[in-house]
Amino acid sequence: MTAVLAQARAALAQRDWRTLHRLCTEWLLRDSQAVDPYYLLALLAAEHDNPAKALQVVDRALALAPTRSDCLALRGRCLLALNRPAEALQAARDGVRGDVHDAHTWDTLGVVLTRAGAHDEAVMPYRQAVSLVPGRADFQYNLAAALQFTGELEDAAQAYRRCLTIEAEHPRAWSALSQLAKPPFDDGEWARLQQLATASCADDQPVDSCLHLCHAVAKQLEDQGEPQAAMRWLARGKRRKRTSLGYDFSADAALFDAAGHLDTDAPVGAGHDSEEPIFIVGLPRTGTTLVERILSSHPQVFAAGELSHFSLAAKRLAGTTGAHVLDAATLRAAERTDPAHLGQLYLQSTRPRTGHTAHFIDKMPLNFHYLGLIRRALPRARLICLRRHPLDSILSNYRQLFATGFSYYNYALDLLDCARYWLAFDRLIAHWQAQPGMNLLQLHYEQVVDDLEMQARALLAHCELDWDRRCLDFQHNPAAVATASSVQVRQPLYRSSVGRWRRYADELGPAIDWLRQQGVSLD
Repeated sequence: MTAVLAQARAALAQRDWRTLHRLCTEWLLRDSQAVDPYYLLALLAAEHDNPAKALQVVDRALALAPTRSDCLALRGRCLLALNRPAEALQAARDGVRGDVHDAHTWDTLGVVLTRAGAHDEAVMPYRQAVSLVPGRADFQYNLAAALQFTGELEDAAQAYRRCLTIEAEHPRAWSALSQLAKPPFDDGEWARLQQLATASCADDQPVDSCLHLCHAVAKQLEDQGEPQAAMRWLARGKRRKRTSLGYDFSADAALFDAAGHLDTDAPVGAGHDSEEPIFIVGLPRTGTTLVERILSSHPQVFAAGELSHFSLAAKRLAGTTGAHVLDAATLRAAERTDPAHLGQLYLQSTRPRTGHTAHFIDKMPLNFHYLGLIRRALPRARLICLRRHPLDSILSNYRQLFATGFSYYNYALDLLDCARYWLAFDRLIAHWQAQPGMNLLQLHYEQVVDDLEMQARALLAHCELDWDRRCLDFQHNPAAVATASSVQVRQPLYRSSVGRWRRYADELGPAIDWLRQQGVSLD
């Protein structure tokens, strides 16, 4: 069947789905125990956004060849699409232990491990993919991102530059590389970047490429001491993206309203009694990763990362049919679910990465919407919310390049929307804080920076953990960091971000005026 396999792979490469399906079907009629046609048919289903069907077919292949790595990699990919990350992680780990022969399988295994949160485990598969096919820009980019998350920053920069050598206009490589040094680019790179960014702002160019390249230019300008010029470039890229989305703050306002009307009360003992979870929430770029690193430097605490598991558990039990995991309808419906079941489902979904320490941290910032549900489902969980000066919070969110396909951060494309979002967040946290038995500790970024030990002691006391001086040396914590702070938290504590907004006071003028009209003190 070697000739048929070659024809089928050629049809796959050409995206000739009809021919691929015919070849595989005919092959199975002749040999029902053949693995390759099942694998290729599963790929066909996955390419047509049918992960459930793809999983069903690839499992037939694995019934015939349980250790086949390409099938295990595809199984992991399907399980991720079906929001089953624990099973996806196991499939990828099994695949890595198998006999992998091709770069695509290595890269897919790395992607599954990354998306399942095992960033340190993903480095080896990505290295294998690059060693087999060094000329693929996407392989180099994936390796670079994994190295950045695990703190190998010089190697990450080299991999990003190899990516740009292969594909000079790779927008995500430019924006990622811009975060790794001050300033990030040499004279030649800087000249090339400005040319690319200017061209990307044309109306006929992809808006996401423009956004990435404008962010890269802005970072270089900031490092060169030109903050106003940096903001002009950010505005160019963000304005195009916001226009393309048709974003309006009313959608987020409805979400905040639904969250604020959740009932936090539940019968005594109604929730799951686990003390394992520690939830760190807050607006992005306000110190959540810093506090996670401080706390996870304690030997009894494991940093599980920014998990979507609670929202997925709530969505599953709520049974709502909307496309979004987090929406007003799901919040309202989830309030009627069994609290203990929700807590148990959440805990189970975090395994096997959790469960080996007394506590684990879930640092998904957006979990602040769920604090009422978390209180009901896991009444013994510790809740920590990071706060920061309003204008530094607004500026840091605006300056951040969030994942372009993640709609929950669309507010960050406009400074006034950032201000509206901050005020809604501030009012929601005040609402949660007023609820009895919330067990919510608010930490202020500025106070953590000014007196690390005092705030670390308060943090550990809140979590009922003994004092451990290792929490003061968070920069030596070897665990992977897959957030926007992946570079900063490898450094000792610094104060340069406190009061940064003052350098941008003119650009922040409309947001400042609006907040003052709402009665917000900015002193």
